[in-house]
Amino acid sequence: MKVGVLSDVHANRVALDAVLADMPDVDAMVNAGDVVGYNPWPAECLETVRRRDVPSVMGNHDRAVASGTAFRFNSMARAGVEYASEELSDDQREWLADRPDSLRLFDGRVRVVHGHPDDPDHYTYPEEFAPDLLDDEDVLVMGHTHVQHHEVYDEGIVMNPGSVGQPRDGDPRAAYAVLDLDDGSVDERRVEYDVEAVQREVREVGLPEKIGSRLERGR
Repeated sequence: MKVGVLSDVHANRVALDAVLADMPDVDAMVNAGDVVGYNPWPAECLETVRRRDVPSVMGNHDRAVASGTAFRFNSMARAGVEYASEELSDDQREWLADRPDSLRLFDGRVRVVHGHPDDPDHYTYPEEFAPDLLDDEDVLVMGHTHVQHHEVYDEGIVMNPGSVGQPRDGDPRAAYAVLDLDDGSVDERRVEYDVEAVQREVREVGLPEKIGSRLERGR
C-alpha cells in the first residue's frame, strides 16, 4: 500500500497543484496539518484537501484560524491567519475546527500528528527523531518544522514529509513523501513550482512581502 504524505500546505495553491501533479499513483493520502496560513489561497487549498477526503490533523495555524486566536504568532504569521479568517466560510472554519490532534490510520499502522505525539505545538526537528517517539504504530508522521527527513528503526519509521507550501530546509522546491507500507520505505520527493506567481499574489492581496520572498530561499 502506497500513501502520499503531505504537510504544511500553508495556503500555497501553486505548490499544492504541483505536488499533486507530480505524485505517483497512491492508494491513499494523509496530511499532517496546517492547510492554511501564510499564503494567499486558504479556501482553495482547504477545499482541495477536503474534496479529496484526505485525513488531516490540526496544525497550529489551522487552530488559530478556527478559534480566532493568533496572539502568539509573529506579525507575518498573524497576517496569514487574519487573511485566512476573512477568506474562509463558516463551513470551512468548522471543517478546520473538527480536525483532531492525532489520527491512527490503516489499521493502526500509521499515526499522524502535527508537532509531536505528546505536544502538537512542539517542533520536532530531525535531531530529535528517535524510536521512542513510536508507540505501537509502524510509522509516525509529523509536520510543523517544514524540514523533510525520515529515519528507519527496528521499531518503525519516524518521518516528516517536509512542507508543501513553505519549505524551511534550504530547498525551495515543494516537499512531500510517498510511504510504502508493504516494504517499509519512504520516498522523499521535491517538485519545482512557480514561486514568482505566489509572490505576485502575495503582493496583490496585501500580505507581508516576506511571505513571498522567503519562498525563494526555502527558509
